[in-house]
Amino acid sequence: MGQKIINFWNKPAVNFIGKTIIYFVILLILLYLYDYSGIGSPKFIYNEF
Repeated sequence: MGQKIINFWNKPAVNFIGKTIIYFVILLILLYLYDYSGIGSPKFIYNEF
């Protein structure tokens, strides 16, 4: 069973699609973390009222 999975993963098309999906997921995670950190948002000014 393990050899079948290795043979399937070694096909160029499957390898390319798999790596593309993995990199896309990593990119989405990084974009979410960047948005969550609030770097691009304006600063909140507290006037102490």
